[in-house]
Amino acid sequence: MAKTKNITKRMVLEAIKAVADGIDFGDVVTAEDVIAYADTAIAQLDAKAAKAQERAAKTKAEGDELRAVVESVLSVELQGVDAITAQVNAIEGYEEITKSKVVARLTQLVKSEKVEKEQAKLENGRKVMAYRLFTGENAE
Repeated sequence: MAKTKNITKRMVLEAIKAVADGIDFGDVVTAEDVIAYADTAIAQLDAKAAKAQERAAKTKAEGDELRAVVESVLSVELQGVDAITAQVNAIEGYEEITKSKVVARLTQLVKSEKVEKEQAKLENGRKVMAYRLFTGENAE
């Protein structure tokens, strides 16, 4: 199956502008109106894309900050997610951080090889994933 090319709104609007230049639309709409509409729509698409980039950068910065906080509460001792979340929530400004956000940052830290995880058994016999900083012998 041949891979098809993705057609964007920008491509369609540019094509409409190119075609509209030589067409007589009658009394209601002129070629200049169609071209002006396409230009306005393209400008709106550009503004929307710029806003999306700003939001993405802000979200990434907040995620980086939270990742640093999660890493700061870790030690070389194994800790469960609940304990790590409780420590993060004890830090001023991070009282409302959820367990799922902590798990997401721990996963990022594991992928970046700053943290290791392994299964641990709690006092009540329940098995959970536990996390700790890499020790000197495990680090590269």
